[in-house]
Amino acid sequence: MLSFTVMKTIIAAVDFSDASSGVLKMASSLAKAYGAQLHLLHVVEPQPAYTAYGFAPDEFPAMQIYQEEANRRAVVRLEEVKTSVNAEVPDVVAHVAAGSPVYALLDYAKSVHADLVVLGGHSHGVIASWLLGSVSEGLVRKAEVPTLIVPVPDSE
Repeated sequence: MLSFTVMKTIIAAVDFSDASSGVLKMASSLAKAYGAQLHLLHVVEPQPAYTAYGFAPDEFPAMQIYQEEANRRAVVRLEEVKTSVNAEVPDVVAHVAAGSPVYALLDYAKSVHADLVVLGGHSHGVIASWLLGSVSEGLVRKAEVPTLIVPVPDSE
């Protein structure tokens, strides 16, 4: 006998790249079909710790100012995305987190009891993926929640 999971909470990982439009389209369609709440999540990654370079936070305030501005801009952009998605999906929440994208997504998914995480699959080269890692790969390996990777179409 087939049983279908009822999805109540879907997270769309929004990084404002070319992958975001496909992620939003897929997550919005699923949220609309299931009547689920859609959470838009953007993660602001921290800059390298100035303490690693021997600076105290008060000796290098530009880093903190940069982080605050990056967070402020992310909040504004995500609210714009929320407004555009809200026309299609009535129950949308926008949230900006700070930290490592993989762990921020995992923590947020756990905190909202997500039923699905939707994110874009960037096509980095082998060397870039090896050196930088991949958020989608890290999430698939560590997530306890089903994860849907939306491929980014070639721009050609």
